[in-house]
Amino acid sequence: MQIGSRRCIINPVSGSGDHAEYVKRLLRARGFDTVETRGPGDARRLGQQAGEDGVSELAVCGGDGTINEVLRGLKDAGHLGSVTLSAVPAGTANILARNIGIETIQQGVEIADTGERRTVDLGMAGDEPFAVSCIAGLPAEASVAASSDLKRRFGTLAFLVTGAQEAMAFDGLDIRVDATADHGEQSWDGEALCLLVGNTRQFVGEGGQGDMEDGLFDVAVVEQMPTRSMVAEAIGHRLLGQDTPGVTHISASELTVAGHEGPITFSRDGELSEHSELTLSVRPEALELRVGPGYDPSPSAR
Repeated sequence: MQIGSRRCIINPVSGSGDHAEYVKRLLRARGFDTVETRGPGDARRLGQQAGEDGVSELAVCGGDGTINEVLRGLKDAGHLGSVTLSAVPAGTANILARNIGIETIQQGVEIADTGERRTVDLGMAGDEPFAVSCIAGLPAEASVAASSDLKRRFGTLAFLVTGAQEAMAFDGLDIRVDATADHGEQSWDGEALCLLVGNTRQFVGEGGQGDMEDGLFDVAVVEQMPTRSMVAEAIGHRLLGQDTPGVTHISASELTVAGHEGPITFSRDGELSEHSELTLSVRPEALELRVGPGYDPSPSAR
């Protein structure tokens, strides 16, 4: 394949799985080479290859997991700071795309071509990057399993409703969190229902877009509570409100999470991994990203 400065990595089985040829046609008309993933791990390999080839404009057509794999590949190649990334949403949730103002494949293609560039923060979970969020508890899998209908009804709290039945058998997280917060060091130790760490995604209040340019995570630690109470609070959109009892909010540039009773399952942009202890840190201004017209450089706290 002839190497160009513009490339798109397409996951042909993301979402409904019927977008690949359409996206190829649109992007090739705009000067993008296109490559497709063929199985697990391919997006990371193709991301690394794009970095090694010195690609300057890289679009990713897929969901949040595909984008996360590509970010890991770019990091492997040492190319994160030398590329402009674009999201063409073709996955199930498309949380990153939606939070940077991109709703459709066609809009994603147009923004990949001519959209505004912003330099944004990335999260690091150990040495692995993430763009959207890193979640532990309730269990972590529920954070990416909510249906479209639930998301429309309950917004960012949909995964709590999705996880209600699982939560009945969920023993909780016995953890300690040590954070470098915006006002000094802060710690939390105890039994938690879940730990939510957002970069693109804001979890407090009604959720929505987080501040991707402030060098801080939006962190919420939700204490254990009865399942019925959890669902009632979620339906009322009160569970992650600023003054909700049993919820600790922290704005932090770094935090270390340690399990008292063995490994914890984390969902990093939907990619699952287990760690007995994990340090999460913000890498400020680590990535140039094309954003849509709905992107807010300084979203207010909700």
